[in-house]
Amino acid sequence: MTGLTDQVPVPHLPELPRLPRLPRRLSAPTPGWVETTDVVVVGSGIAGLTTALHLREAGQHVTVVTKVNVDDGSTRWAQGGIAAVLDPADSPAAHAADTLAAAGGLADPAAVRLLVTEGPARVRELIRVGAAFDRHPDGSLMLTREGGHRADRVVHAGGDATGAEVQRALQAAVRRDPWIRLVEHALVVDLLAEGGRAIGVTLHVLGEGTPDGVGAILAGAVVLATGGLGQIYATTTNPAVSTGDGVALALRAGAAVTDLEFVQFHPTAFAGCLCSCGRQGDHNCTNIAPKPLVSEALRGEGAHLVDADGKRFLLGQHELAELAPRDVVAKAVYQAMRAAGTDHVWLDARHLGGEFLAGRFPTIVATCRAAGIDPATEPIPVAPAAHYASGGVRTDRHGRTTLPGLYACGEVACTGVHGANRLASNSLLEGLVYARRIATDIQAAGHPTRLKRGPLLGVEAAPGTLPQTRAALQQAMTAGAGVLRSGESLAVAAAELRRLEPAVAGGRGTEQWELANLVTVATAVVAAAYARQETRGCHWREDWPETDQRWRGHLSGALAADGSFSLAWERT
Repeated sequence: MTGLTDQVPVPHLPELPRLPRLPRRLSAPTPGWVETTDVVVVGSGIAGLTTALHLREAGQHVTVVTKVNVDDGSTRWAQGGIAAVLDPADSPAAHAADTLAAAGGLADPAAVRLLVTEGPARVRELIRVGAAFDRHPDGSLMLTREGGHRADRVVHAGGDATGAEVQRALQAAVRRDPWIRLVEHALVVDLLAEGGRAIGVTLHVLGEGTPDGVGAILAGAVVLATGGLGQIYATTTNPAVSTGDGVALALRAGAAVTDLEFVQFHPTAFAGCLCSCGRQGDHNCTNIAPKPLVSEALRGEGAHLVDADGKRFLLGQHELAELAPRDVVAKAVYQAMRAAGTDHVWLDARHLGGEFLAGRFPTIVATCRAAGIDPATEPIPVAPAAHYASGGVRTDRHGRTTLPGLYACGEVACTGVHGANRLASNSLLEGLVYARRIATDIQAAGHPTRLKRGPLLGVEAAPGTLPQTRAALQQAMTAGAGVLRSGESLAVAAAELRRLEPAVAGGRGTEQWELANLVTVATAVVAAAYARQETRGCHWREDWPETDQRWRGHLSGALAADGSFSLAWERT
């Protein structure tokens, strides 16, 4: 990560507000069945499925565990595309420069170099697997530009349905391989560790043809590819399954997390009404979670953000205007909303024409029309929504976490490539690049398959005493740790999390276990956001509005044996 001189003083970490005590293990029955495999991959998006395919190339037997259906994660919702240097006029150095510029001084230059140099080959592998990206009539790949990029380097599929096509191709490839076992409707409850290393998982499986109830899978290595944590917020582009499970699993097992204060809010989530209430703007309609994304690629094609008076408010705020990095655009949108007292602004694409919009952005056009909006004749209501976690489970450049035998890949991981703010369309690329690196490392390390049936006892505890509390948590996090934070708002969020502590002290079942994960991850986010007393990237502190070079480093968090969460400063 970014080097620093000894002249820069170390920042003073403030005393954290009182936080809830978090469970080191969830309440679950003793596993009633045990299976073994070479590697267990938790998650079935681009990171998990690509890791599984590369492991199979290396001769490993793989079990992929996913808690709902294989395609219910975030990958299929990705609209914009995958950023990679595929144009001879472009260069890895230029892609790296754009990535570092967006990262607020916190990206690891070496990790970024790996991403941009290995990325093109990984995209070509994805094409060979069967992903069909959009092409010009001469057969060449169509490339577009998104916020923060200074070149057209984003490949896309189906206009604005890239994630769906990538997910389709990877699922088909996985299902063709008889040595990849796919277990759906299986929530991983906890990681298993023995002798200071990960040896498997306990999980709760439901579904026809599977052993019901809590069981265990023992493995030579465990790969977390569980995606994001957007469900800690009330308004998010993440699907309902994105409850931060991987970060919570890693913390309970003793692994470190890094940079969790950097939650990126996408500046242009759809804020129209998709239910029958007939209201305009961003409000609590029951069927708009996840919030539909209005892809940055639409701005890349020339759409403009405007306020209620039709004024382009980003002009003059950044040289790239609407194509500035996402933290800049999200802050500008939030400020425009606050100044006008509205819950959305507008994205004006009318000048692009109805025929172009329907061909290039069919998903967005369909979403708008479902809400009674024709983007060819009227602007699209948009507002920020929690979108992407730049931080996560700390890994090295091979995807190894601080717990031997445990790897992390994709959004759940903090590889160092995003720093304080992710550059658009680098996320799918990161999943591809680090999936290959993880598979290579597992093969080289020769992790033995764990055949031992050691004691796998669950922790018995009384059921939780509170009613459904997810909505209360989400509202508290949106108000206190959302686009705009302050020490006061974060302390209020911490107090609400403490109130929810009894709900995660015990109890069983998917809702209780997910709630425990949500409280765990929200606690870590609040702690890191409270500690970092500056504004940097997508972390915006109203009471510390300037970027402070003393904070040009990383906050690493861990869970102690007594359930307390603590932070350490790393100046690297």
